[in-house]
Amino acid sequence: MNKTITVSALGFMTAASIVTSLRGLPMMAKEEMEMFFYIGFAVILFLIPAGLVAAELGGAFGNREGGIYVWVGEAFGKPVGFIAIFLSWVQNIVFYPTGLSFAAAALAFTFGAPDLANNNIYVGLFTVVAFWLCTLVALVSTQFAAKVTQYGFILGTAIPGLILIGACLWWVMSGHTIGWNVATDPSVAVATDGHPHPRWFPYVTSLGGLAFLAGILLSFAGVESQAVHTNELRNPKTGYPVVIMIAALVSFAIFTLGALAIAGILRYEQINLQTGVFDAFSTVFTAMLGSTWPVPVLSLLICYGALGGVLAWITGPSRGLLATAHDGKLPPWMQKTTKTGVQKNILIIQGIVVTALSSIYLVVTDVSVVFFLITAMAVSLYIIVYLLMYAAAIRLRYTQPDLERSFKVPGGNVGMWLVAGIGFAAVAFAFVLAFVPPDQLPIGNPAIYVALVAGGAIIFTAAPIVLEWFRKDSWLPPEDRAARLASGRVPPPERRALSEKKAHAHG
Repeated sequence: MNKTITVSALGFMTAASIVTSLRGLPMMAKEEMEMFFYIGFAVILFLIPAGLVAAELGGAFGNREGGIYVWVGEAFGKPVGFIAIFLSWVQNIVFYPTGLSFAAAALAFTFGAPDLANNNIYVGLFTVVAFWLCTLVALVSTQFAAKVTQYGFILGTAIPGLILIGACLWWVMSGHTIGWNVATDPSVAVATDGHPHPRWFPYVTSLGGLAFLAGILLSFAGVESQAVHTNELRNPKTGYPVVIMIAALVSFAIFTLGALAIAGILRYEQINLQTGVFDAFSTVFTAMLGSTWPVPVLSLLICYGALGGVLAWITGPSRGLLATAHDGKLPPWMQKTTKTGVQKNILIIQGIVVTALSSIYLVVTDVSVVFFLITAMAVSLYIIVYLLMYAAAIRLRYTQPDLERSFKVPGGNVGMWLVAGIGFAAVAFAFVLAFVPPDQLPIGNPAIYVALVAGGAIIFTAAPIVLEWFRKDSWLPPEDRAARLASGRVPPPERRALSEKKAHAHG
């Protein structure tokens, strides 16, 4: 294999896979100065352990297609690996409505109709239509989709993010009121001598005060997507830790500075999870220019970036799911592809599920609540994937100690237990928080909130188990079926059927 990727290039590629848009900034800004605790938790206890563990697994199995399906499958068997890749695919499906609702808000500001950004009917309909259009683009041509998304990170995320940070600097230097200095809500401020001061650590009276941690954690997810390139570094053992450091620093800088900009420009009660980025732009340009004419331009770029991020992920995870067809995990109708090899029926299933999830916007009037509800559902599914990944890395150290690993988590087995154990504990804690209604939002009936998040987690986790239970050898592609028959190997369901037939004959 040609090792042509530099450490810096892979570091920024990894950062780009994490920072797909600016949609998570208002959630972080809503924590005011406590954001440093949450972002620090996400970077130190999640991003770094996940990156190091994924690097070892990606380096060990970089020559095999399937990603986490192979990693977990090698440790616990292909059925468990199938659950991991299925949930990795499904959590992306759950993520799409939040990414598209952010694009909907951007488009509303582009056309000078900011009130639409919080109109649940508009957001719901936009999400459905936009996703089907993105799916159509992906079905027509993967190459065209790649060109559309190529500059999404630069034009739709990096440039608006830098402008937002610069706008906040102007806001502070020109003597305007700094938002985090005047917050009075007890959850983010403490009164001393009658004057409010920002809290630097969470004010916890219940788990609901920490609920945003799960959503912030999801903003840092995706580091494992680039681990397959570990083998392409000149010296993976020394280079990949630097890759993770670059990705961590870049992600930390973008998220922290961007969230600080929003918290500095807007007062606490003005920060909306859906429109916080655009409200900050509107506020600062009104003060700076007496006009908001730059806001539509920036909003259009952000909309493009958000749509590009969705389009970039539409084919990727579903491609990993398609790889399981060669082990007979998917029924034939899910294996159908276009002439160019695009997994058309899997993409259609994605569209149907996204349409169903987006319909929540049509019945719940508070867009921010729906935004967080769907985010919590995605978090719960993604965390299961990470739990399996950490457990697989530890198990493989014992079941396959001689496996060639281009990069190894330092410290031997003790080091792996420490790194993977810290990551496992962190995401397990976040998993619990995903089911806790946040104190910062008017959730309404907590029981309904918990039921929706738990129901989604149970249904989506049960789906791959059901598929595995009913799978058949006839689900294999013809060439794989022929090879299996030639080798004399018979998969478990057919082996059971043969045993029952023999028993019946002897009876």
